[in-house]
Amino acid sequence: MGQGNVGFSKTGLDRLREVLARHVESGRIPGLVALVSRGDETHVEAIGTMRHGGGPPMRPDTIFRMASTSKPVTVAATMVLLDECRLRLDDPVEPWLPELADRRVLTRIDAPLDDTVPARRPITVRDLLTSTFGLGMDFTALGTPIMTAVFEEGLTPNLPVPVPEPDEWMRRLGTLPLMHQPGEHWQYHISNDLLGVLVARVTGQPFEQFLRERVFDPLGMKDTGFHVPAEKIDRFPILYAPDPQTGEFTVWDEPASGRWSQPPAFPGGGGGLVSTVADYHAYFRMLLNGGTQDGERILSRPAVELMTTNRLTPEQLAARTALARDNVNISFGQGQHGGWGFGMAVRTYRGDYASIGQFGWDGGSGTSTYADPDKDLIGILLTQVGASNPNSAWAFHDFWTTLYQAIDD
Repeated sequence: MGQGNVGFSKTGLDRLREVLARHVESGRIPGLVALVSRGDETHVEAIGTMRHGGGPPMRPDTIFRMASTSKPVTVAATMVLLDECRLRLDDPVEPWLPELADRRVLTRIDAPLDDTVPARRPITVRDLLTSTFGLGMDFTALGTPIMTAVFEEGLTPNLPVPVPEPDEWMRRLGTLPLMHQPGEHWQYHISNDLLGVLVARVTGQPFEQFLRERVFDPLGMKDTGFHVPAEKIDRFPILYAPDPQTGEFTVWDEPASGRWSQPPAFPGGGGGLVSTVADYHAYFRMLLNGGTQDGERILSRPAVELMTTNRLTPEQLAARTALARDNVNISFGQGQHGGWGFGMAVRTYRGDYASIGQFGWDGGSGTSTYADPDKDLIGILLTQVGASNPNSAWAFHDFWTTLYQAIDD
């Protein structure tokens, strides 16, 4: 796949390590683990420590909270069901998610919750896969009645109340109107959590169990899941959320007593995974291989192509474009890719060093994972510094800028 591949230059890889080390030496990122690969050539860098101010060193097998980089991985469960014809793209979801029947839609984004009109059509599987079912995280609408209700009902992680178990989560979701008519606008995050509930109800299995049986275990992703077992906690760093004004490190999640120390009430496909660079490399290599890894087929090639190519019209993408370009206090310039597939961004124009066709996503806990079919390239950068300030995003930018220069053709 892609053009001629002779790997990376030594000079380029040395520069990549120097750039990453500079971010750690600055004191803004305690430590990081990075993986880069082309074809059969793979390099891993583990730099810094697992705690701010010292502590155990980062290791290649350090386990990180993947946050929104969960999305490109967990969406594979739905694609398995499409491949097996247990779901169809344009099936209404009501038979499995009756809480989403007979939807009402706000007359405008800032309207009172009872100022609604009927939905013009049912919500479909395609709407969930493309994040266009009509409800989601809209950072341009903070403070509106609908966004306030989303937070108060615990429909998104951590703010301001715990996320309930799936059936209760669905019940609460069903009490709210949609922000937009089904299929009209891309809306972030909630679709991916909904897909996990859909998979569990279609299969009759817990979401994580199905993912493990059909994706994680076949790919050897032994450290990927929705919590960290006690015997692996020593490989799990503190997650920090620096103060946006001062940059002072604030602990957001402790390893042994935090959110990922026990199985969650709600296994969130939108942002709940923990994993390692090796596990994510196996998954993204499978995507670059058209759905196979080591001779085992995980997904069909058409399923992978649907996931990793743009599925949205310019009209549907308006909300995503506004988030990426007009709210840099949140996105820090990330996300200007031009397209969205299933669970991940897709580059449709050459806006920086990356090729058209690159796919993947970034996570608010300081993670970045992309693959580039044109260059047969995978890059994974994992930190434990959340996106409350731009430190991790600056590291992302420098990582990708330097990685593309390291290609040796």
